[in-house]
Amino acid sequence: MDPRIYGLETEYGITCTLKGQRRLTPDEVARYLFRSVVQWGRSSNVFLENGGRLYLDVGSHPEFATPECDSIVEACRYEKAGELILNDLVRNAEGRMRDEGIRGTIHLFKNNTDSAGNSYGCHENFLTRRANEPVDYEAQFIPFLVSRQLTSGAGKIVMTGRGPVYCLSQRAEHIWEGVSSATTRSRPIINTRDEPHADADTYRRLHVIVGDSNMADDSNVLKVGTAAIVLRMLEDASFAMRDITLESPIRAIREISLDTTGRRPVRLASGREMSALDIQSFFLDHAEEFAATRGLTEEETRVLDLWRVTLARIQNGGAGLETSLDWAIKQHVINAFAERHSLPLDAPEVLALDLQYHDIDPERGVHNLLRQRGAVTSTIEVGDVVGAKDHAPAGTRAHLRGEFLRNAREAGRDVTVDWVHLKINDQAQRTVACKDPFRSEDDRVDKLIAALRA
Repeated sequence: MDPRIYGLETEYGITCTLKGQRRLTPDEVARYLFRSVVQWGRSSNVFLENGGRLYLDVGSHPEFATPECDSIVEACRYEKAGELILNDLVRNAEGRMRDEGIRGTIHLFKNNTDSAGNSYGCHENFLTRRANEPVDYEAQFIPFLVSRQLTSGAGKIVMTGRGPVYCLSQRAEHIWEGVSSATTRSRPIINTRDEPHADADTYRRLHVIVGDSNMADDSNVLKVGTAAIVLRMLEDASFAMRDITLESPIRAIREISLDTTGRRPVRLASGREMSALDIQSFFLDHAEEFAATRGLTEEETRVLDLWRVTLARIQNGGAGLETSLDWAIKQHVINAFAERHSLPLDAPEVLALDLQYHDIDPERGVHNLLRQRGAVTSTIEVGDVVGAKDHAPAGTRAHLRGEFLRNAREAGRDVTVDWVHLKINDQAQRTVACKDPFRSEDDRVDKLIAALRA
């Protein structure tokens, strides 16, 4: 069974306030935030010793991209480590602001929309082999992704013609195409830009940009893991699944988001109707068959178990989801707060709570406080997340990048790296291209590191 490389890119919302009022513009806050890491590179596009990348994206959104990971849980672990890395930057930035006489509190939100209606994403990356890449994604993968918000949506209060409504997904309103090479102009479900960051003759990188950013471990693991299972089924040309192409994926993703029960029907191109729960159950049933006849990895089997339990809970009315899935956890908190204070969903205090759920600060963020109290499921160990801040995955190319950067820092040498290349910035301009993302040992890199010490 072919191994796979996984990666997540998460953009964060940013603001700085003082007594409830905006103190600095997002661009000004971002400059303070990245000042401590610019020394590691020449711009706000910096690779770290854990193999990941920090980047300032369009709209002054800080972004953390995980290193290449060879397991689903590992990708989720490093994505969680990104919260800790960025929270450290927040503390450093606030300290520099105080030194310059600027008062204010910086907030980073791991969500997908701001108060002005802008959206920023969480992108999933799956390494695929060109030889067994699916012919198209419309017949199965897009219906799967459109309905996946039922297990992995982050939840949000949105204003509709009928008043405020609690929805499954934050990204659903901002998706405009099924498949496209664009990422910002007309956000698609799948981005087709052919940029594998690996041997281009062998690999492609499937870039999924429809998913929400997740705080909850179960939502994040289900988001990446169920997609990996469905992708494995699609890559097996001998495994047949019925065509369930949606009549309008964009209309369907919005309609599904508005129904937290998962039972609202959406129309297929064939004229039939299926609900989000129907579609997810369709793929779960096929995954069970695939596991029995073709086999899954141990990790994929654990994801399958979680998928089965989660859909059963949804089928039975949702009991138990309030400790497991982001949208359900947040809905439970919001409903309890609104009922306790006799407030409508569009009350400023309720909308503030909706946002505070995603604050990455461990002392302010609602989800993080629930996690500390044991009120939500936590399947990724805190110690493992802390370790992922500074150390790259041992089994992928990221290990080589991390060791190269660590040695360069210790030797005080100037270097340049990207996802593939490692380069010493000296007269010789020695460079190694690491095109195999599964390769964690390389004599060429060992020699390059030795040259750093020379």
